[in-house]
Amino acid sequence: MVATTTGFGIRRLSDTLAPPSAYTPEHLAERIRQNREAVQGERKFVTVLFADIGGSTALIDTLDAEDAIARLDPALATMIAAVHRYEGTVCRVQGDGIMALFGAPLADEDHALRACYAALAMQRAIAAAGDPDIAIRVGLHSGPVVVRSIENDLSINYDASGSAVHIAARMEQLAQVGKICLTAATYRLVEGFVDVESLGPVNVKGRSGPVDVYALAERQRVRSRWQVRAARGLTRLVGRNVELDALNSALAQAIDGHGMLFTVEADPGVGKSRLVHEFIANLGGQKLTVVECSGSPESQAVSYYPVESILRTWLAVDDQDAPDVIAQKLNETVAMLDESLRVHL
Repeated sequence: MVATTTGFGIRRLSDTLAPPSAYTPEHLAERIRQNREAVQGERKFVTVLFADIGGSTALIDTLDAEDAIARLDPALATMIAAVHRYEGTVCRVQGDGIMALFGAPLADEDHALRACYAALAMQRAIAAAGDPDIAIRVGLHSGPVVVRSIENDLSINYDASGSAVHIAARMEQLAQVGKICLTAATYRLVEGFVDVESLGPVNVKGRSGPVDVYALAERQRVRSRWQVRAARGLTRLVGRNVELDALNSALAQAIDGHGMLFTVEADPGVGKSRLVHEFIANLGGQKLTVVECSGSPESQAVSYYPVESILRTWLAVDDQDAPDVIAQKLNETVAMLDESLRVHL
């Protein structure tokens, strides 16, 4: 039996035997193939995501098999699409839920943050679908796993070193329908990037002691790890007067109408980000518009990504903004800049 969801390219979602090749986008599948030898049998520290449809048994209790698949598949497609959007790997689709990993087999240093963003994205998409009978719960945990094998059809078997997968599954079971639960191990990796509510210590079957659990609320409007670090407080900057004078000189020329592009170069860890932070913090009462954006390793192949990032920051566009909201922000911001530019919109 095959159920196809157009727009996602996913088939046989509710078939527990469906291999990842049935729903893995080709660009991610190709990256997995390229990393096949590197990840096979390797111990990886990842974030595990479990998500399922709450009350699905009662929802399809009176339906025949085909109608049950048709009822659940759109929600499963939405969950899978959210995982792939943040470059996670769905390694299991079972009936009314999925298991996904972030950080393996595709390595990402911000795997925990990607998992959180994916969980929030799938919750928003399910809610926006407007089906009052469909809601999901999500569990997240970060820990070590071992990639045991990657077959030719992209069937991926993961095994946990310790209890990473087990704890993630327990977080899903603990979460109320419509909610996302994550452990302290995951929260430590995303602190400052998301808002959470502490649920306190929870006893988890198979663990010798309680696990601190949090409910994920929303992502913060933070653009970089440096901004998170700066928000926690910084020590006083010592030295760098020559470099600050050079930046201020370039700023003065820009204010006089001479366009400037200033590049700060140095070895890792010597304080480039701190220098720029201090420069911006000391602009004082000057009437200037400061737009900050940052890149990431996964964005280096995206055409015009820096330009897009600058525009999104300038317009205060968020990932979940609908097209009409983005259009309104564009119109209002451009009009504030120069009313005569409206004709170009």
